[in-house]
Amino acid sequence: MRAVLSVVGKDGVGILAKVSAKCAEANANVVDVNQSILQDMFCMIMLIEIDKLKVEFTSFVDEMQDYAKELGMEIHVMHEDIFKSMHTI
Repeated sequence: MRAVLSVVGKDGVGILAKVSAKCAEANANVVDVNQSILQDMFCMIMLIEIDKLKVEFTSFVDEMQDYAKELGMEIHVMHEDIFKSMHTI
């Protein structure tokens, strides 16, 4: 199983490293990353494997949202099945 994790906020040093480390703590494996800087805004989308999470998926989502507040960013995590359903006509 996989999930899509998005991060948006003011650019700064180490955002990718910090979010990746938080994923690693929960045993979420980052399999793909796309990031860009739009003026001074950092935008990133990660595809993560969640088969071996140490916590329930909903707890992981909550933890990432709490972490986003610490970073002053927005982080959203969506299960891949939901993401695909939303984008299928």
